[in-house]
Amino acid sequence: MRIDANFLKSAASEGQFLTPEKPMIAVCGKSNSGKSTLINLLAGQKKLAKTSSAPGRTRLVNYFDFGDFLLADLPGYGYAAVSKTEKEKWGKTLDAFFAAKEHISHVFLLMDIRRDPSEDDLQMITFLNFHIIPFSVVATKADKLSRMKAKERVRQIANALGLGEGNVLAVSALTSDGKPALLSKIEQVLALE
Repeated sequence: MRIDANFLKSAASEGQFLTPEKPMIAVCGKSNSGKSTLINLLAGQKKLAKTSSAPGRTRLVNYFDFGDFLLADLPGYGYAAVSKTEKEKWGKTLDAFFAAKEHISHVFLLMDIRRDPSEDDLQMITFLNFHIIPFSVVATKADKLSRMKAKERVRQIANALGLGEGNVLAVSALTSDGKPALLSKIEQVLALE
């Protein structure tokens, strides 16, 4: 799969959301789970999506054109160091985005492979299941563990979420491990459109 990715626009509210004319994949997860880094890995670019070591930087829905599909980078959830008003605003943005589920082909839900799923992660899984939105869990930062430990963590995360191991992809942006599996998943999603 050849990828030529470009930033399209940021949307602060429902009225600014794109109505895609091609498949759209959304990337969501807790703040600092590696969403922007994953987008850069997929694009083969270092600075397409702005990354930050400080969590909570993505506050808008950022759209990227990946040629065969659009990718929507959603605000992170579960970050404690922002005001209650800001959290509510992010929550409304996410609710409005997912309300147009007919535009969403797939969701990549990112989780740090070293951490157990949080209450927020479990709530997101419940939400996606309830609304019948197809998703895969991407276990990021896999380079922080040995291959054996990463496989064990994938199994543990899948069990904790009630998913099959094939629905949890271990990925490292640093080493590109897992990128082929991620691209393969995207090809499967696009084949269904």
